[in-house]
Amino acid sequence: MTDADPFAYRAVLADDHQIVRAGLRAALEAPGVVAAASAIRVVGEAGDGLAAIAAVKRHQPDLLILDVSMPHAGGVEVMLEVRRWSPDTKIVVFTGISAPGLIGDLIDAGVDGLFSKAADNEEMFAKLPLILHGGRHIASGFVDKLEMRPARGGLTDRERQTLNLIIAGRSNKEIAASLGISIKTVDKHRTSLMQKLEVSSVAQLVALALKEGLIDPAREL
Repeated sequence: MTDADPFAYRAVLADDHQIVRAGLRAALEAPGVVAAASAIRVVGEAGDGLAAIAAVKRHQPDLLILDVSMPHAGGVEVMLEVRRWSPDTKIVVFTGISAPGLIGDLIDAGVDGLFSKAADNEEMFAKLPLILHGGRHIASGFVDKLEMRPARGGLTDRERQTLNLIIAGRSNKEIAASLGISIKTVDKHRTSLMQKLEVSSVAQLVALALKEGLIDPAREL
């Protein structure tokens, strides 16, 4: 930023709906909308997960506002790559998805801000200065959903990989080949998944995984 530049912060917007990006750009770049902060300059936009990662690598922005339901790469995957390539970038997820499983994953991954598209945008704009200065804010609606979620055993990384492959319609043999494990081990992971998620069939497993956001419905497998 130069002395003549009124923009204190740079941002990348990642959402697969251009109208959402346009609305956010207009609001962020308007003086006074983001409380207690100078206006934010939008330096890049992306319509899918891979493009979002590329834009962050290129611009190293102060802020990434990210939708988690986009083609090519899911929200948590994008977050991990952003942390790798631009660790100082603050990540704010702005999403219409409210599945407790996905919310929990985003919080566990260290999201700096989490806001719902179904709520008033003013809360997000009011909290951006806090987030840009190192704070964290999770909208109360998401916290309430997590508190109402039934307690279940957490899934291991291997169980989550197996779950994604089951959702993709892979057979036990194909899953074993893909993960480099035995068919017997795949069976073991299937049994563990069903016990932890309290289901008795693959159909119930798929339905629950989609409902609770344990997998990304936009992910291409």
